[in-house]
Amino acid sequence: MPVVAINQPAPDFSMPDSRGEMITLSEFKGLEHVILVLNRGFT
Repeated sequence: MPVVAINQPAPDFSMPDSRGEMITLSEFKGLEHVILVLNRGFT
């Protein structure tokens, strides 16, 4: 897993959204704010 430094751009990545559809971070390029919520879940 890559390490991301503070105040540096995040690497582009893809992951499923809450509906199971794949989204890519670069799809949001140009927006002022992008909030990511990553939940590890409880297993």
